[in-house]
Amino acid sequence: MENKNQPPKSKTVKRAKFILLAERRTKNALKAIRIIAKLGNKNAYEYSEADVKKIVAALKEEVEALRARMLSTGSNDAVDFKLHG
Repeated sequence: MENKNQPPKSKTVKRAKFILLAERRTKNALKAIRIIAKLGNKNAYEYSEADVKKIVAALKEEVEALRARMLSTGSNDAVDFKLHG
């Protein structure tokens, strides 16, 4: 909600802010995915193919939720994730 005492932000300012935040947040998300991928070291961790499928499914579901929110076709529901019930 805009403050009534301040003029509305210009499209240029909004665009610049979007670019700054989108780049930073996307880089952070990619880094987090790379960190999850390090769990693939079978010498250090034990996991099943089912575990991998659950992780990948949760990530895909969240990406689809992101797409829906950004294209204004979905809700703000967050994806919850647990390997065990």
